[in-house]
Amino acid sequence: MKDLVEFIAKALVDHPEQVRVEQLEDSRTITLELHVAPADMGKVIGKQGRIAKAIRTVVSAASTNEKKRVVVEIVQ
Repeated sequence: MKDLVEFIAKALVDHPEQVRVEQLEDSRTITLELHVAPADMGKVIGKQGRIAKAIRTVVSAASTNEKKRVVVEIVQ
């Protein structure tokens, strides 16, 4: 999942070298924190959050084999 989020984010932003994904895991959930350059926040979130929602939908579909819930958070 981490590689999938990183791949999608790098394709969207102007500064792909600053894209970083951290994976935090507990007993029920896997949280993926997506870090991008401040100038690229708008590109990753999109108008009215459409791009962010699409990223979360793709990750959710790809994580159906996981026994845990996968959450994507976009942080600066």
